[in-house]
Amino acid sequence: MTLGRAEREQWERESGQDRYTNGNGQGVFEPLDVWDAGRANLSAIPPRQWLLGNQFCRGYLSSITGAGAVGKTALRLLQFISLATGRELSGQHVFKRSRVLMISLEDDDEEMGRRIKAMLDCYQIPQSELDDYLFCCCPKGSKLALLHQRQRIIGPLKAQICEAIERFEPDLLSLDPFVKTHSLSENDNGDMDYVCDLLAAIAIDYNIAVDTPHHVHKGTLTPGDANAGRGASGIKDAARLVYTLSTMSKEEGEQFDIGPDDRASYVRLDPAKINIAKHASVAIWFRLHSQPIGNGTEDYPGGDDMQVARPWTPPSAWEGTSSPSLNAVLDDLAAGNDKGQRYSDAGAAKDRAAWRVIQNHHPDKTEEQCKAIIRAWLKTGLLYVDDCKDPVRREDTRGIFVNNTKRPS
Repeated sequence: MTLGRAEREQWERESGQDRYTNGNGQGVFEPLDVWDAGRANLSAIPPRQWLLGNQFCRGYLSSITGAGAVGKTALRLLQFISLATGRELSGQHVFKRSRVLMISLEDDDEEMGRRIKAMLDCYQIPQSELDDYLFCCCPKGSKLALLHQRQRIIGPLKAQICEAIERFEPDLLSLDPFVKTHSLSENDNGDMDYVCDLLAAIAIDYNIAVDTPHHVHKGTLTPGDANAGRGASGIKDAARLVYTLSTMSKEEGEQFDIGPDDRASYVRLDPAKINIAKHASVAIWFRLHSQPIGNGTEDYPGGDDMQVARPWTPPSAWEGTSSPSLNAVLDDLAAGNDKGQRYSDAGAAKDRAAWRVIQNHHPDKTEEQCKAIIRAWLKTGLLYVDDCKDPVRREDTRGIFVNNTKRPS
C-alpha cells in the first residue's frame, strides 16, 4: 500500500521507523508478519518468563496505583532488592535472581541511596549482594514523550533508556513515577496510548519487564479497583499487571485491633488487573516503619530515618479457637439468650447480637473478628437464618439456628 507524502511523513514520525521505498521512491507499509495457526508448532511455545510472583514478567508492563506517601516506592524497592538478591524478602516467590534498573524521576541520587541503605540495614543484607544486580539513575527533566509543534514526538529519555538497557542488561526496568515520564496530557487517551506504546515496545524489543508506579485519582481508593489510576483509561489498558496499594481501613483496623493512629503504617496490595495469570483474591499486607540509617553528623547527630516495608500477616479471626471452644459458642447460639430469644446477625441487633456470644468465650477477639466468624459460619451453612417467634415482643421475627450436622469435630 503506497502512501502520499503527508501520510508517509506522519507514519514515519509516529512509528519511529525508517521508511523503505518501492521503485517509484514512495514509502510503503512493512508487510504484516502473518503465521498459520494450523501449521505453527504450538507445543514449542515457551512459558511466560515471570520474575517475582505475579508482579513482573518479561515482555509486559506492570504498575502499582496508590495515593501519594502510601508507600509505593518503599514496597517496590523491597521487591526490587528481593529480585536483586534472590531472597524472598517480600514474601513473594522469586523465579530467578534478576538485574534491576531503577530510574527515579522524583528522587535524587542521595535520597535513593538513603532508601537503599535503610532497606539493607533493616534486612541485614551486605551491600556487596547488590553488586552487578541493582542499578540506579535519577535523571531530571528528560522525557520519554513530549509535544513539539503540537505533535507527539519521542523524547531523549527513550534513547537514554535503550542505551542503559544495552549496557547493563537488566531483567526489569522501573520508571517511577509514570506521570514524570512524559509531558503530554494525562487525560488524553491518544497521548497516553503513545507513551504506553513506547514503554511496551521497550518491554518487547528487549524482552524485559517494565514497571511504572502511578498515582491514584482524587477520592477514596477501593482496593483492587482497576480504574483507580489518575488520568485516561489508556494507562490502565496498556498494563497487563496492575495492583493497588492502599492503607488499612477503619473496619480492617477494628478487625485486626490496630488503633487509628497506627493504621496508616499498614498497607494492602491487591490485584486490580491481571490479564496473564490467575487473579488472586487475597490481599498481601505490609507494614511500613522508620529505619535509622546511621548517617549522623556533628550538625545532625540523629541522622535520617527512612520508610521501609516489611511483610505483615494479619491476625486470623480463628486464631486461639478450638473445636471445644467453638462448639461451646454454637451451644449458646442454639439455646438463644437468657430471655429465650434467638440471636441475630443483623447490624441493629443488640441483646440478640450473635457476635457477642463469640466474644463471651473469646474476650481477646475484636467485634469485627467475631463478626467475621459469624459470616463464615453463615456462608458454609453451619448457621442459618429462619423464621421464629420472639417471646419478649410476642411477634414473628428472624433468628439464627445451628445446623448440627456441620459442627466442627
